[in-house]
Amino acid sequence: MTYKSCSALFIATALLAVGVLAQNNLKDYNPVSDKRLIDPEAHNWLSYRGNLKGWGYSSLDQINDRNITELEPVWSFSTGELGGHEAPPIVNDGIMFITTPENLIYAIDAANGDLIWRYQHDLPQNYIAFHRTNRGVALYGDKVYMATLDARVVGLDAASGRKLWDTSVQDNSFGYYITMAPLGIEDKILVGTSGGELGIRGFVVALDAETGEEVWRTYTVPAPGQPGNETWPGESWRTGGAAVWVPGHYDAERRLAYFGTGNPGPWIGDQRPGDNLYTNSVLALNIDGGEIVAHHQYHWNGSWDWDEVSTPILMPVQRKGREFDALVHAGRNGYLWTLERMDDRIGFIDAEPYVYQNAFAGIDPVTGRPDYDPAHKPTTDTTTSFCPSLWGGKDWPPAAYNPDTGLLYIPANDNHCGAIEGREVTYMPGSAYKGARTEFTLQDGSDHIGEIQAWDMNTGEQVWTVEFADHNWGGILTTGGNLVFSGGTPDRYFRAHDASSGEELWRFRTNSGIIGVPTTFAVDGRQFIAVQSGWGVDAASKTARIDQQRGTRTFVPQGGVVWVFALPAHSP
Repeated sequence: MTYKSCSALFIATALLAVGVLAQNNLKDYNPVSDKRLIDPEAHNWLSYRGNLKGWGYSSLDQINDRNITELEPVWSFSTGELGGHEAPPIVNDGIMFITTPENLIYAIDAANGDLIWRYQHDLPQNYIAFHRTNRGVALYGDKVYMATLDARVVGLDAASGRKLWDTSVQDNSFGYYITMAPLGIEDKILVGTSGGELGIRGFVVALDAETGEEVWRTYTVPAPGQPGNETWPGESWRTGGAAVWVPGHYDAERRLAYFGTGNPGPWIGDQRPGDNLYTNSVLALNIDGGEIVAHHQYHWNGSWDWDEVSTPILMPVQRKGREFDALVHAGRNGYLWTLERMDDRIGFIDAEPYVYQNAFAGIDPVTGRPDYDPAHKPTTDTTTSFCPSLWGGKDWPPAAYNPDTGLLYIPANDNHCGAIEGREVTYMPGSAYKGARTEFTLQDGSDHIGEIQAWDMNTGEQVWTVEFADHNWGGILTTGGNLVFSGGTPDRYFRAHDASSGEELWRFRTNSGIIGVPTTFAVDGRQFIAVQSGWGVDAASKTARIDQQRGTRTFVPQGGVVWVFALPAHSP
């Protein structure tokens, strides 16, 4: 790191005042339009997954499977924050934007790590949030947007960091908080809410990108008189959960925004009999008015805390000689789902287990509705075991699709199970509303937990698998250089694998474990790979549970650092 970078960092972390710290002024900032988001330039990474279809892919190939061994760190930047750093570095024409726990935004020169400006949101002293993290910014027009732990959304001037508007979308004292990166499109900023374990009623809200005023709001638990309310007994819909806490994807042709939803509340299904729409589902929302155009529920009357908030990847799939517009989702429930997106409905194609699962007895081949094994469905006043554990086959870290290899890459976890003791619970605003005591176990004789799986979705077959002794929380980046990048393991390594074979080609040990989502970009013709390191949140909790089972003590240092890598300047 240069002396200038160190000085900028010292000033940034030493200043405690809430608001904007400006180090440099941006004279020219390239506004981010709908066109640029839908068809982004290869040298930029303008949204959470690089494009609005959720691919996690870049066509950049300067760094590739032939020269990856030369990859080296070129700059780093300490955020000054502890806890889980989950946000991807977002880059627009050489300007990087990152967020951290406690709702800070840094704007950084992406080529050298120099600080441009820093914004710190003014959080209340006693705000409510079970997961104190943030999954990144949205760029739209000449602004940058962040959703906050006190259930607000802020719009800042991207060039200076000056706050332009600040909108509350719900009351944090009732357990509503936001960790997701917003989705910016069609002059709107879309966000959903966390708080599924606090008795909230989930929703997606669209705000005017220019003013922050509410345009529409769609609840993910229907009220009386709305379709689906009949799946909730009595007044249970009021605290039904169905949180939305992972960024959505967008089908520009159909003008539909897709979001995944979380588990119902309380956790145990016999306390709210019914399908409990639209929990554990994918929703297609009309971008103009927010109407629910279509949905598919991955599992009904959820009782395992298997959130299905990860938005499916919008990708082409060929089956039986027919290519169709697919939604592909590696579910927390342990099944890999292939759905078909259409103008007014979502069709079921198939679902196959990609990790060991014992709760489903089968899946209806026409509707995709699962049948349950009652021996592995938690009930009140009993303790019930099931596999995978509540953290699922894949938690929130995103999968990726590479159109060059034709493969889907899943950060998976296998060979772990759990148990839930169901308990009666009474709703109290702002308090936990789970009604469950949980246990975690490992499969006898298992030699690994974490995996990266590569699937050919045209054949429905697994092509290769990489195994890790510990669990894997590494979101996937894949590139035109035939590479797959990810972190995710407690050993602190950031790795590159051959995208075609899975062979590990490169690794670098960072300061902490990596649960941040990696991205890639280019400045002045030089390609960079970027990721945030900073262990915490559920990854740390699961590490502690694994240690309990194995009788081990795993130490993962804390502290957020942005790491940026490139080939040596002399490389061709």
